[in-house]
Amino acid sequence: MNLYENIVNREEKISLIGLGYVGMPIAVAFAKKADVIGFDVNKQKTELYKSGIDPTKEVGNEVIKNTTVDFTSDEARLREAKFHIVAVPTPVKDDHTPDLTPVESASRTLGKNLTKGSIVVFESTVYPGVTEDICVPILEKESGLKCGVDFKVGYSPERINPGDKVHRLETIIKVVSGQDEETLDIIARVYELVVDAGVYKAASIKVAEAAKVIENSQRDINIAFMNELSIIFNKMEIDTKAVLEAAGTKWNFLNFSPGLVGGHCIGVDPYYLTYKAEQMGYHSQIILSGRKINDDMGKYIAESTVKKMIKANKQINGAKVAIFGITFKENTPDVRNTKVVDVIKELEEYGVDIKVVDPAADKEDLWREYRIKLCEIEDIKGMDAVIFAVPHDEFKAIQLENVKMMFGTTGYVNSEVMNEVAATSEFDIDIDRKDCVLMDIKGMFNRKEAEDTGFVYWRL
Repeated sequence: MNLYENIVNREEKISLIGLGYVGMPIAVAFAKKADVIGFDVNKQKTELYKSGIDPTKEVGNEVIKNTTVDFTSDEARLREAKFHIVAVPTPVKDDHTPDLTPVESASRTLGKNLTKGSIVVFESTVYPGVTEDICVPILEKESGLKCGVDFKVGYSPERINPGDKVHRLETIIKVVSGQDEETLDIIARVYELVVDAGVYKAASIKVAEAAKVIENSQRDINIAFMNELSIIFNKMEIDTKAVLEAAGTKWNFLNFSPGLVGGHCIGVDPYYLTYKAEQMGYHSQIILSGRKINDDMGKYIAESTVKKMIKANKQINGAKVAIFGITFKENTPDVRNTKVVDVIKELEEYGVDIKVVDPAADKEDLWREYRIKLCEIEDIKGMDAVIFAVPHDEFKAIQLENVKMMFGTTGYVNSEVMNEVAATSEFDIDIDRKDCVLMDIKGMFNRKEAEDTGFVYWRL
């Protein structure tokens, strides 16, 4: 029997190295079909999983409580597995060059515990060549084994979209690759256990690495185009969202919208490709231009906020601004590389006092990464401007009248309570105020309704 059959018969185990937003859902999915060891160097994280808590909110506490994944931070347990999946982050440094520290460290840890007959599959996003040129030598050095003889490697780029309940591991075609045909076949069959959409066998490991890195580069460029259009149309006093809705009636118009581009993928992956291109003597034109536009959007939004506040006769130094949402995208606790922080830093340069509300964000990560504390929505009162930066589902229930109250001394009151007491004098709700600045980054509200309600309204 080969390794695939041994896994199906539960005679061999699968290990997941890295239990974050990508690795943990993969471990849980495989645990329905095989014996799985879930390893992470963060003992606090593995203890949370053991206690039935899902800090990523990707699968939920109930699923974690019932999964058979054997969570551990003991690296020696990796010796029990023969099929290893490495799913650790691949960030960039401050100078936008690849930071391969996590994947190199994971390779060292796995190498120390690698046994003969194993297959190692990397899922981390990298530039073409990292698996074979950087990771394999580390595995060989630490294990004393020979790649291609004692163990085999492959690459299968992760495509999980954090916070997305529709496009999941099971429903997205999985690209797989292996160093030889036999390895490729085993890797494909193993992933077919959990991927209902099926697998696509890439021609080589480098092809699979390249395919992944261009997926997010393509999205980054398209969003950069939308952001540039937004800048242009705002100067023309044309509503960008209205333009895109009109253009979107054509069958082949691509459905992208302007916004802040952060997170661990779209805002990072293009730099991996351009870094490798520079090494080969080619300086990127389009990719880096798109990156610059997207990286500058936080500053642009902050400056636009200040201009609208001046238009509303606000004193900028000492002004109070509430920001709703600080995660890198909606409906996820993930704050890694969030570009909302760029908006905050720029506004603070003007002497603005910032309050941040986000019921989804991971408070500990937010404090550790950015030294930012969250406020409760009830604390938002006496504001000079309100910025809706991330369209969490929780925020979509907020009505324009609720927002208006955030500018008064009473502060936010939900619609149900407000309707009950609107006739009393207990609440400060001056609907006729014309100095309330509402910055709606993702177009959550209706422009006409916002302007009719008396807001100084702006959106990308």
